[in-house]
Amino acid sequence: MKWQPFFGAIWRQNAATFRVWAPQARRVELVLEPSGESVTGLRRELAMEKDAQGFFSAQVETASPGDLYRYRLDEGDAWPDPASRFQPHGVHGPSQLVNPSNFSWSDDSWQGLSRERLVLYELHIGTFTPEGTFAAAQQKLPLLRDLGATAVELMPVADFPGSRNWGYDGASLFAPAHCYGTPGDLRRFVNSAHEIGLAVHLDVVYNHLGPDGSYLAAFSPFFLSQRHHSPWGAALNFDGAHSELVRRFFIENALHWIHEYHFDGLRLDATHAIIDDSPRHFLAELAQAVERSMEGERRQVLVIAEDDRNLGRIATPRNAGGWGLNGLWADDFHHEVHRRLTGESDGYFSDYSGTAADIATTVRQGWFYCGQHAAYFGRNRGTDPAVLPPPAFVICLQNHDQVGNRALGERLNQLTSLESYRAASVLLLLAPETPLLFMGQEWASSSPFQYFTDHEPELGRKVTEGRRREFSRFASFSDPAARERIPDPQSISTFARSQLNWEELHSEPHAAMLHLYKQLLRLRLEESACGDSSRNGFAIEPLGEHCLLLKRRSGRNELLAAIQLRESGNHDLGGHPLSRLPHELRWAPILTTEDAGYAAHPQPVELSFRPLRISFTRPGAVILRSTPKQPEG
Repeated sequence: MKWQPFFGAIWRQNAATFRVWAPQARRVELVLEPSGESVTGLRRELAMEKDAQGFFSAQVETASPGDLYRYRLDEGDAWPDPASRFQPHGVHGPSQLVNPSNFSWSDDSWQGLSRERLVLYELHIGTFTPEGTFAAAQQKLPLLRDLGATAVELMPVADFPGSRNWGYDGASLFAPAHCYGTPGDLRRFVNSAHEIGLAVHLDVVYNHLGPDGSYLAAFSPFFLSQRHHSPWGAALNFDGAHSELVRRFFIENALHWIHEYHFDGLRLDATHAIIDDSPRHFLAELAQAVERSMEGERRQVLVIAEDDRNLGRIATPRNAGGWGLNGLWADDFHHEVHRRLTGESDGYFSDYSGTAADIATTVRQGWFYCGQHAAYFGRNRGTDPAVLPPPAFVICLQNHDQVGNRALGERLNQLTSLESYRAASVLLLLAPETPLLFMGQEWASSSPFQYFTDHEPELGRKVTEGRRREFSRFASFSDPAARERIPDPQSISTFARSQLNWEELHSEPHAAMLHLYKQLLRLRLEESACGDSSRNGFAIEPLGEHCLLLKRRSGRNELLAAIQLRESGNHDLGGHPLSRLPHELRWAPILTTEDAGYAAHPQPVELSFRPLRISFTRPGAVILRSTPKQPEG
């Protein structure tokens, strides 16, 4: 199936069709401001025709790519296109006519990546490099390939108000943020990634509109629900009057990123906040629309949801009664490990023990909450995850939320010892679930990732006050004076602090940490024992309070990792079921996190093999491989 766009300004066969949904308007005019290369160079206002569904359209043969335009409703103000492909002067300025076919793709042989091969690397374009552009990020792609990441996941790039933002205040949902570069720059980024074997996923937001610069509701009030509310105000209308066209708009947005920009996957933000009581949930319709749009094409495209409900049906295939998405962010892993390493118990961490037993249960199941009561949420949470294979769960030690939604934006390596951080990294990268890294994690970056915005002054003041008020329920910020230490989202210094410092790669302990991550990812992607990502391909058990024993196996190939997350530990594994091997095989060490290349001041792990004993003097991990015994004599 060859997908064709419908909303917005569409350039095709030397003419442009402009189309906007404004069902309650009596009259809409296209205000066209031709570029310098146009025939007339004069501003024109053209009446648009209305159809029975409330769409206004006009076909203009004299329009050219690069022309600027707005829509004027009922002789009032002229506004940008809600489906604009580019806003060169910002979300409040005129839209620009874009011809996607002008770009010459060279990725015809690229087929995408299966879920089983994903190692996601989440990054924010504005803070990933000092320049904060698509072009600058493109230059770093070879470093991500050499690290062992297989897919880049961009935080939202839809244009937003101001010059800096996380992206979740998106306003012009079809337009790449002009402060990052042009649509052509984004296409070059994706094309370059494909050329070196990297997939590219995009974070999209379909649960709310940004507080400034979104003109959807100005054109049609039906975009907002009359019945449902979200944490950001009125919910989007996915199940009320005229919701079929609202659903169509957001599905087209997803397809536009996949087809006009060749993205290999979408991460759907906070889908638990998409409220839809209709017989067929919007997520199910979206997943099927993506799949149908790729019929006849070789490229694989994945759709992954962030959803705190732990609902297995979201990623269950349609033929088994599910919604047909390809995966889910599974935050329970992060929360359990974070509780173990830091001891924090505020907020949702209060629902987790962080014990080795509960961490093992979480890895074994995919998530911890499978229907039991969660006190922080105030309800029973989750469903049985056994219907899903391990790669359907995206797990992490850090992501933009878990770092940036902290009051001070500290990273995990700033909250725990590097020894524990290395050990937890082994667990993350050898677990059978899909791992996600947050930019800079691989070298234990010292840069925080803080919450930043660039709203107009009055809205910005409210954001700053709300941010500090939000943390008043945490013990460490109950004092108003303590809350004043929380960085001001509106300050340029908050944004600047959040930019990665790439010079750190050349100093310790960052270089050693990067070396460890490269080796762990090489093992994950190349070791035969890690080739089976099914539930039969691994086992995990606790060893006391702070240690885990993880086995990966495929056929007769096995890896065994002992992971001491905290403190010291002595473990006799001679009789442990996971350490047993056929008589002709033995365990041989291939990596410890205390090897000289990974630790600046190593404290070697003591190993003995008859029977197998492992002794940690501090947190760390040992990885063993099954290997044939050497002939005696």
